[in-house]
Amino acid sequence: MSCPPSELPEWTRAARAKWRWRGQERPAFAAPTGPGQTSVWDFPRPPRLAPESREVVVHWMGREVARTRRAVKVLETGHPPTYYLPWSDVARHLMQLAPGGSFCEWKGPAQYWSLVHDRHRLPAVAWSYPQPFVGAEALSDGVAFYAHSLDCSVGGAPVQPQPGGFYGGWITPDLAGPYKGQPGSDGW
Repeated sequence: MSCPPSELPEWTRAARAKWRWRGQERPAFAAPTGPGQTSVWDFPRPPRLAPESREVVVHWMGREVARTRRAVKVLETGHPPTYYLPWSDVARHLMQLAPGGSFCEWKGPAQYWSLVHDRHRLPAVAWSYPQPFVGAEALSDGVAFYAHSLDCSVGGAPVQPQPGGFYGGWITPDLAGPYKGQPGSDGW
């Protein structure tokens, strides 16, 4: 499904075109940044993929699910970063393909993963893009986790999940919002 932008379906091009905020200017409602903070309103759209050298850790029920210094973060206007961890740094034996999927106008078709151990199950808590669109190829060998129901950290800082139930960004103290997903953010 890695097709150039000119070959994308019309509905995908239309979805991409509707975004007003693209990182060139901060909206009036953007929170001011404090010392050492970055505004998520300075992130670009289309999103930028960047290496993350800080250690990214995911725990579930006291078990380490993933630990890496080789994550790829997706930086998109109005969103806290989403971290994609290399499959080689993930406890694959805890991962099980989940039913369903979704589609991102920037990254392509996603598949979902559940965490499973003994009788415990955390359904559809992770997702991946095995065949991403052009420009998102760096995500093809990674998996991202929703921070809800997990203990996650970036560079030792604890993570808060992005508001709402759909988006998977991780909020750390070095970010300033507000963040897409909170009430009233539909038009962002």
